[in-house]
Amino acid sequence: MTDSGAKAEVWPLVHAERAALAEDLAGLTEERWATPSLCAGLTVREVLAHLTSGASLTPLRWMAGVIRCRWDFDKQVAMRLAEQLGEDGAETLERFRRVVTSTTKPPLPKIAMLGEAIVHAEDIRRPLGIRRDYPIAVLTALAGYYQGSDLVVQAKGRIGGLRLEATDGPFSVGSGPLVSGTTLALIMAMTGRAAYLAELGGDGVSILRRHVPSPE
Repeated sequence: MTDSGAKAEVWPLVHAERAALAEDLAGLTEERWATPSLCAGLTVREVLAHLTSGASLTPLRWMAGVIRCRWDFDKQVAMRLAEQLGEDGAETLERFRRVVTSTTKPPLPKIAMLGEAIVHAEDIRRPLGIRRDYPIAVLTALAGYYQGSDLVVQAKGRIGGLRLEATDGPFSVGSGPLVSGTTLALIMAMTGRAAYLAELGGDGVSILRRHVPSPE
């Protein structure tokens, strides 16, 4: 399921995750749209707009935005998010629904887009108390991608010197003090989500905790 491997298989997985998220968010009240997400400083509505932005940006538009923002990538993200926010939560969701089956992307591997769809979906779902049972094969492939990459988010560097083992699947990597837990919790911790650290066990958790930013 790498970008250089079964390329055709990745986009259907991305589309399935987007569709599941859109269904989960149907009927959300405006008050709940304002719930703080796991992304510091962003509401769940703003994270959804960010996902819409990522599914709408061609490499050319992405580069044009980077130049316009003078290579300030955070500014570019904020600018593109604002473009997709809409007037209210219902419009934000409708804009997202329009890109559920999009294959447009910035200059990133397809597997990174799957990561965006799952990690940001959890940034939204967890604060809202919504649970999704992701296919373990998909999570295992995604964990394998993140453990070897610092692209988009730091993950590889965050887990250096640790041994990660999933308790619900075959994912296992590294050597050193152990960090164990569900594949999803390992992914979310690897990508810097402190809320999932309590779900992990092993001598390496205290080390990993030092590499994961505390929620503000």
